[in-house]
Amino acid sequence: RDVAPSRGLGDVYKRQYKDKAKGTWYASFYFENWTGKKEKKMKRGFKTKREALEWERTFLQQQTADLDMTFESFVALYAADMKGRIKANTWGTKEHILYKKLVPYFGKRKMSEIHSKEVMAWQSEMLNYRDKNGNPYSPVYLKTLHNQLSAVFNHAVKHYNLKVNPAAQVGNMGKAKGREMLFWTKAEYLKFAEAMMDKPLSFYAFEVLYWCGVREGELLALTPEDFDFEKRTVTINKSYQRLNKQDVVTTPKTPKSNRVIQMPQFLCDELQDYLKQFYGVEPDSRMFPISKSYLHREMDRGCKQTGVKRIRIHDLRHSHISLLIDMGFTALAIAERVGHESIDITYRYAHLFPTRQVEMADKLDLLKNEKGV
Repeated sequence: RDVAPSRGLGDVYKRQYKDKAKGTWYASFYFENWTGKKEKKMKRGFKTKREALEWERTFLQQQTADLDMTFESFVALYAADMKGRIKANTWGTKEHILYKKLVPYFGKRKMSEIHSKEVMAWQSEMLNYRDKNGNPYSPVYLKTLHNQLSAVFNHAVKHYNLKVNPAAQVGNMGKAKGREMLFWTKAEYLKFAEAMMDKPLSFYAFEVLYWCGVREGELLALTPEDFDFEKRTVTINKSYQRLNKQDVVTTPKTPKSNRVIQMPQFLCDELQDYLKQFYGVEPDSRMFPISKSYLHREMDRGCKQTGVKRIRIHDLRHSHISLLIDMGFTALAIAERVGHESIDITYRYAHLFPTRQVEMADKLDLLKNEKGV
């Protein structure tokens, strides 16, 4: 075998070997791990000595957090640090942005050599992007892209001694506010629901979404054992996602999302009828074994059939909250039901709460007269 010795990062003695039988190269070397203990590392199958040396160099840069490493190499380090700390669906979104929107642009640049001007050039490219139909990225998506880039550099600043976050220097692009919040009135929902009655699975799924205000993932994770029909309750303690062609059940979106919802009697009756349609259903099996795309297609069908305006599935949650506001319930009571903080309900739905300014002024009048001031 041919041996190519070299000295590199951290004074680790390394050799690249050639496997003459296979005609490929492999790297074999010792390094100090985070505990200070020496470990041996070996990787085979490189076509050239250069490839073996490059892999070796990248590995050691990651071990020592040398910021002369490329952005692509640091992203691999960032992924190793972060992946196990966040939910699978959240990581899936991050991973897509990292490897589809950031690595293709910054991948081969060294972390220490990415400055604000490079970030501004990337922003310009994202702002000027147009898809095959000529549509740009939405302002919300642009902000999400920038936030993820900034998160990578923040990680390098906080944990790997990068001096400054160039994305933070430049400032954000896009805006946080999403699409206009839409909702259906009760009359609109009932008209839509009537069109869903030809498919019981769809009908009962939308009934739970509208009358309980649950999220899509919460609905799709529901099992028979989550319901107590005597107490008229449903327990929300998990969320369903379909990731990489696999069913993934996680905890709900936030700790506040763990809650018990009181159901109206008519919904209890409907869901008991629904469960009777299943033969030998297991207590822990999904009651709605469908996908989010199925719900979207069914909403398209119902809206087209009835002429009711098309809203997002998540807007059914807004519809439930607006209905409760219209019925006179407080922000605190609504927040407990839907798994929000009351301040979020007050802030996001302030425009729907009836003003009490006139009532306040009238009571001040009465107070003045009572005191004889």
